[in-house]
Amino acid sequence: MPTQQHTKPESLIRLPEVMRRTGRGRTAIYTDMAAGNFPQSVSIGARAVAWPESAIDAWITERVTQATGNAA
Repeated sequence: MPTQQHTKPESLIRLPEVMRRTGRGRTAIYTDMAAGNFPQSVSIGARAVAWPESAIDAWITERVTQATGNAA
């Protein structure tokens, strides 16, 4: 019988949680997103967006790495 690997589905987080995790405000997030310096949001409804949790975590890790001068 073949073994199946179960992968955890990608979690999506909404703007208030993104702001809490990154310490950035709404305007800074959308400005940096437009400039390509912040992960892009994904549409989850007609008037709702969210961010892949892994993309936000990677963005935070990259900032910490840059600040501490450590290679990832």
